[in-house]
Amino acid sequence: MTQLTLDLAGRPALGREDFLVAPCNETAVAWIDRWPQWPGGVLLLSGPAGAGKTHLAKVWQAASGAEELDAGALMSPGFNPLDGALCRCFEDADRRLAAAGGELERALLHLFNATREPGGPLLLTARAPVVRWAVELPDLASRLGAAQAATLQEPDDHLLQALLVKLFADRQLRPEPKLLEYLLARMERSFDAARDLVEAIDRAALSKQKPVTLAVARAALEDRERRTD
Repeated sequence: MTQLTLDLAGRPALGREDFLVAPCNETAVAWIDRWPQWPGGVLLLSGPAGAGKTHLAKVWQAASGAEELDAGALMSPGFNPLDGALCRCFEDADRRLAAAGGELERALLHLFNATREPGGPLLLTARAPVVRWAVELPDLASRLGAAQAATLQEPDDHLLQALLVKLFADRQLRPEPKLLEYLLARMERSFDAARDLVEAIDRAALSKQKPVTLAVARAALEDRERRTD
């Protein structure tokens, strides 16, 4: 009999000390640590899904007291970038701009202009580097192009292993070294794949009422491979 499992995700650790620094992300970390000495008051972090952009944004928000904005708040008629928090964060900027179009472009340009006043610094995150954004407003494209940018890359083997350890630890799990070696030799080399795989292994262990063993991990990995073929 298969046990019903509840959809309870592990609680991620998002403190500065929890971020795994490696060559693929050290430039971005250095720029976060350099705040508030950002040229022009703006920093743009780009990188693939799961690369750590949101983690670094949360670290910066905790240090700066920054307000996180969504597209709705930014486009609200009553929004004044010179009121409220002095620092602001806007995540998934490229995808939100692509979805909302001109109105959001004008609102973001207004926010950019406020960084030259007492409005304070601005942190943007995106999956694509700014040269690939579909921005139609010339003034906004110019300001984005001039902003300080840092890119996070996909993980190397050393970071991927450390990431697996962290993702398991977020779920209060401590896998055997042999299990990690097995996964590293066979899994897709990406942050997203690591996160999804750890979740699948945790679910499989819970449903079978077993600890996270090599056999459980092998079955979860093979099941994922069958579903993606």
